[in-house]
Amino acid sequence: MADRIFLTRDELRALTGTADRGKQAACLRANRIPYTLDIFSRPVVTLAAITGQPAAKEPGAVWAGPSFMKAV
Repeated sequence: MADRIFLTRDELRALTGTADRGKQAACLRANRIPYTLDIFSRPVVTLAAITGQPAAKEPGAVWAGPSFMKAV
């Protein structure tokens, strides 16, 4: 589960009880589950929206602020 960000189509179908895109969106809206639509008008839901856990932050450099604030 840690390697995925979004629910699969099967998981979304199980969550909403339907395969119809419009009815899926209506169910998600009614249950206040955040979602977006992909280019094919299919609802897309993040795992974090369902589990309530924040998405894991990618390791990387910590932002140090704008360059004009750095000491010369």
